[in-house]
Amino acid sequence: MSRIRSAAVAGLFYPADPAQLQREIQSMLSSVDEIDSKPKALIVPHAGYIYSGPVAASAFAQLKDIQHTVERVILLGPCHRVPLRGLATSSADYFETPLGTIRIDREAIKQIASLPQVEEFDLTHQQEHSLEVQLPFLQEVLDDFSLVPLVVGDASTEEVSEVLDTLWGDDETLIVISSDLSHYHDYNTARAMDTETCHAIENMNPSAIHYDQACGRNPVTGLLLAAKKHGLHVTTLDLRNSGDTAGDKSSVVGYGAWALS
Repeated sequence: MSRIRSAAVAGLFYPADPAQLQREIQSMLSSVDEIDSKPKALIVPHAGYIYSGPVAASAFAQLKDIQHTVERVILLGPCHRVPLRGLATSSADYFETPLGTIRIDREAIKQIASLPQVEEFDLTHQQEHSLEVQLPFLQEVLDDFSLVPLVVGDASTEEVSEVLDTLWGDDETLIVISSDLSHYHDYNTARAMDTETCHAIENMNPSAIHYDQACGRNPVTGLLLAAKKHGLHVTTLDLRNSGDTAGDKSSVVGYGAWALS
């Protein structure tokens, strides 16, 4: 019998009704200008769609030209509820959203299972939103694809990079890193902090990104290290915060989107 990781934040972070969810995603995607790029990796935010959805859409819209090429998505995001050491895989066969189920690539998970920093830990996946909120976007923009979902806890830049190197693949493999930026500063402070983080990402300088600058600091820095080895370059697609999208400016959360190709 197949094991399914059911949607945990549908109706909270994004609509639970499939038709409404598709309409919202399509509306956000349609407002984005595409760049001439075929991304190998994306960095995207993971708040509720009303806050960070338009920023995330600026990245996912760039997949239009490779929607038929991508067969596997390696998705990494930070843990918010159940802490862990290293990176956690899931025992599920499918992850489910209101738009349907996504097959988990068990063979890919076997490739990394022997790495000491990787463990199977379903509890940290159960309520984690950082991965889940990316799935409806991926379902909407890509053709059929499999998924390697990884929650990242206390892991070094090198440990994350090693996992990504192992699963790097070719054009059939897309890497998606889920991370918000600064949290709960006033608008101007957040803009200054997030601009610094943006420069560090653009310069592929993982050591310049600190934990107060990105909740997904560990997966982001691991990607930057791997991307530098593989000769990728970074394009900034969007940099805003909740004060720009759907919140007041007294206490904001920063969001950014980058494509690496």
